[in-house]
Amino acid sequence: MDFASRITRLPHAFEPDRGREALEHVTGLSGDLARLIEGVGGCSPYLSGLMAKEGKWLGPALDAPEAALEAEFARLRQIAPEDAALGGELRRAKRRVALLVALADLAGVWLLERVTGQLTAFADLSVDLAIRAALAPEIRRGKLPGGTEADLETAGGWVALAMGKMGAGELNYSSDIDLICLFDETRYQPEDFHEARSSFVRATRKMSTLLNDLTGEGYVFRTDLRLRPDPAVTPVCIAMEAAERYYESLGRTWERAAYIKARPCAGDLEAGARFLEALTPFVWRKHLDFAAIRDAHDMRLRIREHKGLGGAITLPGHDMKLGRGGIREIEFFTQTRQIIAGGRDPDLRVRGTVEGLAVLAGKGWVPEAAANTLSDHYRAHREVEHRIQMVNDAQTHRLPKTEEGIARIAAMMGTEQGTFECALRARLEEVHELIEGFFAPEPGSASELSEEDGHDREVLARWPSYPALRSERAVEIFRRLRPDILRRLKDSAHPGEALVAFDGFLKGLPAGVQLFSLFEANPPLVDLLVDIVGTAPALARHLSRNSGVFDAVIGGDFFAPWPGADALTAELAAQLSHEADYEARLDRVRRWAKEWRFRVGVHHLRGLIDAAEAGRQYADVADASLRGLWPEVVAHFAEKHGPPPGRGACVLGMGSLGAQRLNAVSDLDLIVIYDPDEAEISDGRRPLAVRPYYARLTQALITALTAPMSEGKLYEVDMRLRPSGNQGPVATSWASFRAYQTDEAWVWEHLALTRARVVVGDAALSADIEAFRVALLGEKGADRAKVLVGLADMRERIAAAKAPSGPWEAKIGPGRLQDVELCAQAGALMAGKSGRDVGSGLAAGVAIGWLSDADEAALGAAYELCWQVQAVSKLLSEKPLAEDEIGKGGVAMLRRETKCDGFDDLGARLERACGTAAVAIEAALARGAPA
Repeated sequence: MDFASRITRLPHAFEPDRGREALEHVTGLSGDLARLIEGVGGCSPYLSGLMAKEGKWLGPALDAPEAALEAEFARLRQIAPEDAALGGELRRAKRRVALLVALADLAGVWLLERVTGQLTAFADLSVDLAIRAALAPEIRRGKLPGGTEADLETAGGWVALAMGKMGAGELNYSSDIDLICLFDETRYQPEDFHEARSSFVRATRKMSTLLNDLTGEGYVFRTDLRLRPDPAVTPVCIAMEAAERYYESLGRTWERAAYIKARPCAGDLEAGARFLEALTPFVWRKHLDFAAIRDAHDMRLRIREHKGLGGAITLPGHDMKLGRGGIREIEFFTQTRQIIAGGRDPDLRVRGTVEGLAVLAGKGWVPEAAANTLSDHYRAHREVEHRIQMVNDAQTHRLPKTEEGIARIAAMMGTEQGTFECALRARLEEVHELIEGFFAPEPGSASELSEEDGHDREVLARWPSYPALRSERAVEIFRRLRPDILRRLKDSAHPGEALVAFDGFLKGLPAGVQLFSLFEANPPLVDLLVDIVGTAPALARHLSRNSGVFDAVIGGDFFAPWPGADALTAELAAQLSHEADYEARLDRVRRWAKEWRFRVGVHHLRGLIDAAEAGRQYADVADASLRGLWPEVVAHFAEKHGPPPGRGACVLGMGSLGAQRLNAVSDLDLIVIYDPDEAEISDGRRPLAVRPYYARLTQALITALTAPMSEGKLYEVDMRLRPSGNQGPVATSWASFRAYQTDEAWVWEHLALTRARVVVGDAALSADIEAFRVALLGEKGADRAKVLVGLADMRERIAAAKAPSGPWEAKIGPGRLQDVELCAQAGALMAGKSGRDVGSGLAAGVAIGWLSDADEAALGAAYELCWQVQAVSKLLSEKPLAEDEIGKGGVAMLRRETKCDGFDDLGARLERACGTAAVAIEAALARGAPA
């Protein structure tokens, strides 16, 4: 169908003389086509200039506009990458595309999506041609390691990701293009990495220059490369692996939102797709991500403040993109909703704004009427934005500040100024009201104020809109529950944080009647919910992001007997078998461990288990996590470097992990011991000598445990208990370990060995390590005087290095956890006993006559009291224990656990018990070594 028959609207010539001049450049037109050219020329000096240059081409192009643009694209594709004419031909094509697209837009021949889609298609082609033109000389001159002419097809692993409007296929008329340039470092040998990166950095700059530079022929696209990770310190093209590490550890909410629209547009499209797939956990969280609402709201406010866009809507100078009721408001609204739920529902992972609103409405996340209104206003806003830019090809989004300027835009819209202003103001105000109601709803009615006193009313005002409160029955039940819940939240140590956590839980419920009825019939379940969100911040944060946990609570499995480490290991292995790749398995381990640690914490919080049992259960989760993770790390490492040479390796748990008593935030003390047997090198695609093989394998394990991924970290790891501490190799050979422990180790290292335990690894090597440990303790403990000198020295060093944090300090100080543990280790070492727990060590000290029965009782009592305080403290607060930090619920838990009447009584008991233990230790040291 030709152009003329599809015209649905016409601009008015704001400057009639200029309009008539424009008509002279495009001859042979009549009717609506002539009126269109005259109207456009009389409104836009820029488009009038394009007609003067491309008038001869334009006339025939109007017969079949789509075919004319495709012919331009085909002409460009025929130009060789190193042809010097490419830059000029791209600029000529840009003029033609800009002219024809503008006419189709202004005449209503193409809808907005077709207009922005054609602009984006030309941008994609331009970037792809510029990439090949920039890379070809690098390959020809041998600057790209191993590069040949055939590599131009995939740009040698170099890809440009289109971000923002280009990524979504929504480029505006005078848009710059936001690109992130990456290269696939796996295509190059490690020794060639820096040379390859330098080549791609040079090529990226040349590509940008080719598109950016303004010549007598104009420019192609203003190119912005600043959306890449940390642009102030990173080169313009970076390795994909480095980018992944950045997003996993430092990526922010605005970057997650930006990647909703990201798309490989030029270069190695397959590599770009793999990179975006790897970034899926960063962009799309598994849980309902309500924190994104606050982040997006804060971002909107910062933009307003920075750009000076606050205050009432006034049309002169109003920013159609960033101002109130503008384009960015609608985009933020859409992207925030997508971020909240897209982790659970892949259907929401679309790039376009209008498309996103339609999917959100279809899924029930946005009312259909609101989605339709925002979609219509978004299209209308974009059309106004385009006309502002068409006047002089300026990358601006602001309405003119003068009456004359606004009248010109109205003329381009084909309407009168008054009509244009009235309709535009109404749209801006309606968008602002809809969006502001979502991000910052008005507080409740006056009758609710007393109930809401002390709480964030913006949070409370959102509750009626949640799916759980859609039905009248649900609202009726919740109205009865609500006052008690709010009072309980207000009594917590951190009411604001507790309210946010409860809000996240409530919003995640797909329906409310059944659960609210259960709450009403079973008040202890309400107590559990409020206890969690009001007492333990770490558990509350987990609950706010994982409201599905209550499915298990309601189903009953949550309170089933503890399964033990072996059953946990089997369960985790079964879950990992369903994950497709290594990164997914790392995230699965994190999610699985967090869920089980959450259960342990809740059981301890509710008094279903005591501190001692909680310590054992946390250790079981850690054991199962290591046993599940280690085979995955080994297999992944072996893909490149071959299976472990020799007998393989074992992972030893030291300290609290070895003794199987952890608290809610314990890190893991680990040692890795390997036995190469007769092997010297691994057998793989990239073989390694045994020492670097196991060093790098150990580092891979540490990374697997500590890397911050979409599900966070698994554990912090401490390797300082290995031979020679931080000065020694990160992995120790079996022969070196035996020699070191036999001939070089200090007494404190033998004390630490009393708690060593193989958690996972080769069975035969594990048996050898344990046999050696038992024999060594018997040998080294024989010199009891030396052990006690080492113990005294260790206590003095600790006392000099660390001071107690306050009167309720449980770990550091005379007679407290660490002090009693050292004494128990000394007893085990001198007795040559292999038991790892404190009780066994103290009993061994009594058996050899070093400690008395009274000493054992005093040390045991002090240790148990300190452990109770430590376990409760680490569960409830990240800060040193204090009454104002743990609130009423925390105080109640501490009283229940320790059988104390309150903080004053607890302080007095700690002082008495630890004082008695300290006296007993000093007396035992003074008595010297038993015969």
